[in-house]
This record gives sequence, C-alpha cells and structure tokens, in this order.
Amino acid sequence: MFRRRQEGGEQLQPGGPMGAQAEGGGRYRMRQKLVSFGDDYWIENAHGQRVYFVDGKAFRLREHLAFKDLRGNELAAIQEKVMHVKDTYSIYRNGQVLATVKKALITPLRQRFDVHVAGGENLEAQGNILDHEYEIHAGRRRVGEVSKKWFRVADTYGVDIAPGNDDILILACTVVIDMMTAEGR
Repeated sequence: MFRRRQEGGEQLQPGGPMGAQAEGGGRYRMRQKLVSFGDDYWIENAHGQRVYFVDGKAFRLREHLAFKDLRGNELAAIQEKVMHVKDTYSIYRNGQVLATVKKALITPLRQRFDVHVAGGENLEAQGNILDHEYEIHAGRRRVGEVSKKWFRVADTYGVDIAPGNDDILILACTVVIDMMTAEGR
C-alpha cells in the first residue's frame, strides 16, 4: 500500500483514497511521459515491486504496446486506430477489442476521456488530466483515481484501483490517456 509522504521523505502511510488494498483492486506507480511506442518500462505495485511490463513495439507497421506479466505473457495490447478523425486507441485482450478510448470534447475547466468497454459498463476519466489528478468512473461508481500527490519523485503518479475492477483495463486506459496528453493531442 502507499504510505503518505512525510516532511522531507518519500514514504507514504497505508491507506489512500480507495482504502485498503483488497482482491481485484490495487495501487500502482507509473512514470509519466515515458510511455510512447518504442519505449519499455515497468509498472510497480505500492511496495515498489515490478508487477507488469509495458513493451513498446515500434517495429510493426501498426504501432503496438503490450502489457505483460512477469513471465512475459501478454495480458493486453494497445494500438492506435489510424483512420479516425478523432484520436482513438483500442485495448485488446486475447486478440479481441476489450475497450476503445476516445478523447471527449474539451471542457473549459476539466478534461474528459470516454472508454467504451466491449460487453461491459463504459468508463469515463475526468479531471485535471494534464496534471495527473483525475478519477475514472463507471456510471456514478468510482473505479480508479490517478494522482501525483502520493509521490515527490518528478514524473511519477499513482493509480489507485477500487477492489473488484479490472486492473489491467484501468492501467491500460491510464497509459493511453498519458500518451494522448503527452503527444499534445
């Protein structure tokens, strides 16, 4: 679990916006703007342990990011949809579209991304996305929170996922949103 940082340190106390970690939910540490096609990096859990590997494959005709477990098994893949007027990325699981992420119309005070989940409840990410301070909702239910407030390390933010949700889906959505905002889209 995260420990709240104390004066002059990086340590965070247990707990957080989603409460104690339970099965199906978790807290993760991400590095912002390190995600682009061709980049590789690790996603760490709240204890600083590597739990997922993001493999940026730029050598394909269609650019591709792969979420892998510690054994190298692909859990999900992200690909940009090329022929769309609006920025759109698809997240795949086992070769099937799991979700499609689109940037919603820009509002004056908050930014929003819509996530259309195949066969499931759609998600919406809304808040100060450029500063990595936003929430992800399924209807009125908060399923995740993204925040930099848990870390002092530059370019680091946390993803806190409520228990009972698809961690890979939420993390993949966070990666897509980070890529789309980093590219100035």
